Amino acid sequence: MAKTLYRIYVVELSKRVFTENRKFREANPQFNGVLECLYVGMTSKTPKERFEQHKTGHRNKKGYKLSSNIVEKYGSYLRPSLYNYIDPISSRADALKMEAQVALELRRQRYAVWFN
Repeated sequence: MAKTLYRIYVVELSKRVFTENRKFREANPQFNGVLECLYVGMTSKTPKERFEQHKTGHRNKKGYKLSSNIVEKYGSYLRPSLYNYIDPISSRADALKMEAQVALELRRQRYAVWFN
């Protein structure tokens, strides 16, 4: 069986998320309104498949929601230029670390970013 590979992906969000979502706003005090609002995630699927799951409110067989409310409501499209340089990652733990690193680096660049 093939080993699972994880990919980092970035979704551009509507700027409405900043005005309408208090938690998002509080997580991004560095945001000056110039750059975009983003969501950074990691997945074992393709970024396109995962984005579609977010937008349709995907649930697993037990009925647990597996999509982000923020992406479901505010997600506009994928931003491959912000993640295509990252090679697939073989460990889930390493992928989670990379997700956080990418998100924090984008925040340092003054994007408003949400990640889990």
